[in-house]
Amino acid sequence: MIRIGFVGDIGSGKSYIAKKLGFPIFNADFEVNKIYKKNKKIFKKLKKKFPNHIYTFPINKKEIFKILLENKNNIKKINKIIHPEVRSKMNKFIHKNKKKKAIVLDIPLLLEGKINKKNDILIFVEAKKKEINKRIKKRPGYNKKKFQLLKKFQLPLEFKRKKSNLIIKNDFKSLTIKNNVKVLKNRILNYERSNS
Repeated sequence: MIRIGFVGDIGSGKSYIAKKLGFPIFNADFEVNKIYKKNKKIFKKLKKKFPNHIYTFPINKKEIFKILLENKNNIKKINKIIHPEVRSKMNKFIHKNKKKKAIVLDIPLLLEGKINKKNDILIFVEAKKKEINKRIKKRPGYNKKKFQLLKKFQLPLEFKRKKSNLIIKNDFKSLTIKNNVKVLKNRILNYERSNS
């Protein structure tokens, strides 16, 4: 089974391209949101760690944002509580799809969290800064402070690019993306063959 990870800038279209590949996807953001909404055990742990911020269940993501704004190092404390749960869900997903040709790990801080494995195929999504900024500002609930904060947790783009096995350009035009994804899919399957 091929494990595929996407890296690149925030808003470069990683999740969108991941979906277009057509392989089963593990979406970490979706799982984290589910944990905030439904996992009382995690709520109690976070409430104990941050009693001045976490009050009610389900957890409001604005409360998490305030914790991060207060101190950038709080992300480590939050991750220590959340990550084991997300990893457990990821491992179940991998096990469930072990007979599939390939799977996609759509995880925002894939390299930062050291979640990727040596043999994973890393794909760097390249997009123009101007296009990215335009799209991010259109996102529902866009918040400049939040965006700047998220950027602080990211590894440099050049580092991610160097670590990647393949690169896909995203010009946010559906026809070009469709063609680029088709080429990418073939390259992923051929890459696996030539490296196995």
